[in-house]
Amino acid sequence: MHGLLPADTTEDVRKRGAVVSRQIAILPVGSYEQHGAYLPLATDTLVACAVAREIAGAYPVHLLPPVTVSCSHEHAAWPGTVSISAVTLHAVVRDIADSLRRSGVDTLVLVNGHGGNYVLGNVVQEASARGERMALFPAVQDWEAAVDRADVATSLLTDMHAGEIETSILLHTHPELLRPGYETADFVADDRRHLLTLGMAAYTDSGVIGRPSLGSAEKGKHLLASLADSFGAYFTLLTGDGPDGPATALGGGTDGGGTGGGTGGGEQTAGARTATGAGAGDAG
Repeated sequence: MHGLLPADTTEDVRKRGAVVSRQIAILPVGSYEQHGAYLPLATDTLVACAVAREIAGAYPVHLLPPVTVSCSHEHAAWPGTVSISAVTLHAVVRDIADSLRRSGVDTLVLVNGHGGNYVLGNVVQEASARGERMALFPAVQDWEAAVDRADVATSLLTDMHAGEIETSILLHTHPELLRPGYETADFVADDRRHLLTLGMAAYTDSGVIGRPSLGSAEKGKHLLASLADSFGAYFTLLTGDGPDGPATALGGGTDGGGTGGGTGGGEQTAGARTATGAGAGDAG
């Protein structure tokens, strides 16, 4: 990796592909949106890339450059936030998958870093229905295992945006990007049932919902290690021909229990619970 971009040459990809039975590409999907005054606008992209990089360090997969702008409409009240439509994100991911298949890479895993990217769940479901190999990661169960292993104190519901999880991962991977003040930025708003209608500004003035003060580099390290371990089940499923078969399992499930979420506690789990890839019922 060079920054957020893979440093592979075409020969690196050729050699890696020659020694595996099935080629898998990992696509980090982030966002460019407010994360309070102390975390960068690129937080979701940085976290998605950190997870993807951890996976690529443990499994023989092709790491792709990230999608850095996505569906952040709920954050439009804050300066710096940039969004594209769900239709555009759907088209971008599908075009990438089509391009990969033409070059012999028939399996794509979306590592989602933003809870508002609901459409990614639909992209995977549609791909699975066409018999294509695609998965969305991490699922809510993967985040639950990670927060347990890392001793994260904040619940996934409370840790919705710019909270303990995202702060911990950035403290581990990019500590130079955090501004002083996150230690006193905690804000809790667990009842966010109207977030899709009202947006984030109805629930927080600062843009933070969670407890960033509890973040630590050590927690970030364990979060990423746990997620890499959890990916092992996906890797086995994607590369095998077990009784479940790719069409029934690779989409992370159609009941919402297995879809991948974004980052930031409640943000990353809401999608998993609603079959969209958002967090805790939120778009945060």
